[in-house]
Amino acid sequence: MKRKYPIALVAALALAMLLNVGLGAPSGKIGADIPWTTIEAEDMRGTGTTLGPIYAPHRVEMESSCQRCVKLAQAGEHVEFASPIACDALVVRYHLPDAPKGGGLASSLALSVNGHVVRELALSSRDMWLYGAYPFSNDPRQAKPRNFYDELRVKGVVLARGDVVRLQKIAGDGVDCVIDLVDLEVVSPAVVRPRGSLSVLDYGAGGEGETDDTEALRRTIAAAQRKSGGIVWVPAGNYKVTGDIVIPSNVTIQGAGMWHTTFVGDAALYGDAARRVRLKLTGANVHMADFAVVGALNYRDDSEANDGIVGADCRDASISRVWVEHTKAGAWIYNGVNLVIEGCRFRNLLADGVNLCVGTTRSVVQNCSARGTGDDCYAIWPVPSDQGHDEWAEKPGHNVIRRCTGQLPFLANGASFYGGASNRIEDCLFTDITAGCGILLSTTFPTADAAGKVDNNFSGETVVQNCRLIRCGGYDHDWAWRSALQLCLHRRSIAGVRIRQTEIRDSLSEGLSVLAPGRAKGQGTLADARLEDVTIVGTGLGAPHRPAVWIRHDAAGGFTCADSSLGAVCNESADFVIRTDSH
Repeated sequence: MKRKYPIALVAALALAMLLNVGLGAPSGKIGADIPWTTIEAEDMRGTGTTLGPIYAPHRVEMESSCQRCVKLAQAGEHVEFASPIACDALVVRYHLPDAPKGGGLASSLALSVNGHVVRELALSSRDMWLYGAYPFSNDPRQAKPRNFYDELRVKGVVLARGDVVRLQKIAGDGVDCVIDLVDLEVVSPAVVRPRGSLSVLDYGAGGEGETDDTEALRRTIAAAQRKSGGIVWVPAGNYKVTGDIVIPSNVTIQGAGMWHTTFVGDAALYGDAARRVRLKLTGANVHMADFAVVGALNYRDDSEANDGIVGADCRDASISRVWVEHTKAGAWIYNGVNLVIEGCRFRNLLADGVNLCVGTTRSVVQNCSARGTGDDCYAIWPVPSDQGHDEWAEKPGHNVIRRCTGQLPFLANGASFYGGASNRIEDCLFTDITAGCGILLSTTFPTADAAGKVDNNFSGETVVQNCRLIRCGGYDHDWAWRSALQLCLHRRSIAGVRIRQTEIRDSLSEGLSVLAPGRAKGQGTLADARLEDVTIVGTGLGAPHRPAVWIRHDAAGGFTCADSSLGAVCNESADFVIRTDSH
């Protein structure tokens, strides 16, 4: 029997499909709309020591923007700059050493404006430092460190254009402070309470970050659900969450803005995976907008559930203008259909920024930024388990990542597709991807079940278009150097790849590579693949003498290249053919 849906839901579905399925031409705009201005530490004046560039794993320079940063070691050492804009908020990306046995150290910086100290910034390395082999440890004895940076959000510091901003080390405490960059931003005005919404303050929430507001949030959501479609209003404040917040059908969570409303985890409880801050979208017509989620996770355990935002069988849903930090993943979407994630920021995570997982279909991630993630900034991984089986179900795919920016993950890649039907990445910018590829198309992870009932391998046309990859192709702990854009035919072969209008510049290793570990198992063939208007300029920053294009000895098949400038090509395989098409 066919389900009946309300007119509003049908309209939302039509809009989502319009967003997701139209191929069209590239928009011309590359990367997310960035409402902040970044000043690199190495471009500031001061008395600190500039480090880098160094292109080697397990070094703080490698995880720094442009592989350069500035160290403040002694009391009084500083960096300073004239503010290029008027603003009232900033973010400092910084690094501190770890304690000898792990757990982090503390230090502080004085923030001054035009010679007057306006704020003391308390810094900690509690949420930095992982060691050893994946999924890593907090034990320094495991060596091979990574995850060197954290960020501090500072609101309410008003700067005029031209004001001189100084960050100065206060104490000679023996704790070196490394500055990577500072972001300056104008905070948007707080969102006005929607008419007819239910305020969490009326259901017992404190909003000051002291009391546990979990049950108050749940009560408000239940009341909104009884209205058969309601808005839960979360005004400006800090709301402590210590358990799952489930958002059911026809309910919206509306905050006052990502700089105004924050859901915070309780660090004392974060050792229990069930007591973390987790917002879970379920059902149809569910939405969340305009708030931040700040967890307290500082280790990775893949046997534990994700915190942050989870999409579980959600349909016609949206996640808009949400800032997620210090959780495992930013947004882990499990069977999302017609989902839109837009205008979000994903920072300082232990795993992916966004993962469109399992049966996620016809969904779009757009105008988002990711920095300092602990795995792929953006990923599509159609795991062959527990996919939906009602009339909504189809082969996972037709998802789009568009106009997004990814920077500085300490593991993995800018964007990765591991299978699915006709997925696309377009108009995206990836910079300083020093632990993997800018863009990876790979069959490393399983997408088919053993019984052969589910096969979510690549199908249709997988499109990469109008993307820019700068200083990508870093050192992967399992794969050594990876190219800026890589096709990895690992478990399965791949067909139907289209790479268009894409620029690859200043790669740490190769610009583009094709490799096929699956060849030994009868896989490893690239078929029906085409490159058009692809440019590669500059390779080998970290691994000298690498070619622009590398076809490894085990690859089979080939691709057609048209109107491209690829540079030096090294084809080690007698079974791989590169064809040239002038049209």
